[in-house]
Parts: sequence; structure tokens; C-alpha cells
Amino acid sequence: MIERRPFGSLGGADHGWLDAKHHFAFAGYHDPKRMGWGALRVWNDDTIATQSGFPPHSHSDMEIITYVREGAISHRDSLGNEGRTKAGDVQVMSAGSGITHAEYNVEPGTTRIFQIWIIPDQQGQPPSWGERSFPVGDRSGRFVALASGFKQDTDALPLRTDARVLGATLKAGETAEYTMAEGRYGYLVPARGSVELNGVKLDARDGAAIRDEALLRLTALEDAELVLVDTAP
Repeated sequence: MIERRPFGSLGGADHGWLDAKHHFAFAGYHDPKRMGWGALRVWNDDTIATQSGFPPHSHSDMEIITYVREGAISHRDSLGNEGRTKAGDVQVMSAGSGITHAEYNVEPGTTRIFQIWIIPDQQGQPPSWGERSFPVGDRSGRFVALASGFKQDTDALPLRTDARVLGATLKAGETAEYTMAEGRYGYLVPARGSVELNGVKLDARDGAAIRDEALLRLTALEDAELVLVDTAP
């Protein structure tokens, strides 16, 4: 089962400095049919104006993954961590027992990110934060784990949940495959470009909610950049 969720059908709000689109119910967007997908709770498509961002605010008991599509995001938190995550790279904040953070676009141009929240397997763990560079060339034509709760994914940022966040880049006409274990939930979004997923056409920033598909076969209809979450029910 693959349910295409066109970009135009997403919830969201334009706050001026932030144009936010929500794949799932979030903030002022309420949709009882889109409360999450397995352990995946939030997938926000955020466009952040230059010299603006999210002032300090707190989270707890959530794995928060930020995938930067354009520009860069600068992070600061109550643990003393500071970092700048640029396009194509990823940061993970395990909110655990509680953390306060701020995220700003201090770049000269617009920053665009996917912010993904996944429910952790355990609550009340010590909070943490990390970032890692993932050169686009390293995931050309294949899916690469960017953040993962699986120990075998040694090059990925660690997650405290039974899930993977994967990225791939495909040239027009290229095909990549990913095997889904039985009972798993998948959610795929092309950051750019259009693709065909098991016969279903997806345009840039569309969502695809996936269940009961043993093999995902993606063919790029144009140059494409893909982000996939594979999570437990």
C-alpha cells in the first residue's frame, strides 16, 4: 500500500519568517487521519528566511532529526552544544529527559529543512545532540543510512528508536531499491525531483505513506534527492 500525499494537500502556515508545511498534524494543523505513521510523528517542510529562526524552546522524549536541503541551520542548546549544519547534512537531537535549543538561519539566503520527529523506544534518557556530514556523492544511486537505531549502521548518527532515516540521490533514469522488513512502516519524500515508486508517481515534496511493500523500487523521472524513514509500527 502506497498512499501519495500531494504537497498541495499538506497542512501548514506562513508566518513570514517561516513557511511551514506539515505532513502530519502539528501546531495549528489538525487532521485525525494524519497523526503519525508508525513511530514517525512529525515531518515538517520548513522554509526559513535569512536572519531568522526558532528562539529557545524545550522538548522532551522525542528523536528530532533535521535534514538540511538548502542553506544551513545554526544550533545552540542547553547542553552547551553549538553547530552549523549545511545543505545535505544532518543533525539529531535526542530530547530525552529535557533539552532547550534554538535553531537560526544566519546565512545570507533562505534555508530549507525537513524536520522529522520519531518517538523513542524509552523515555527519560539523558539528552544529546550530534551532527554529521553526508556528501551527496556517497549516496548516489543508493540509499544510505543517515540516522539509525540499528547498531550495524555504524556511519549513521545514532537514534534511540527502532528506525532509520535514509537518503539517496538519483540521476534521471536511475533506479534504486530498498527492502522493507515485514510489518514496517515507510514514509518517503523527494526533497527535489520527481520519481516513480512502485508505479506511483511522486513530485518534489510529495509524501508517500508506505505499508506492506516488501521492496521499494524507485526510478528517477528527473534528477532527484530522496529522504526515507523506515520505522516500527
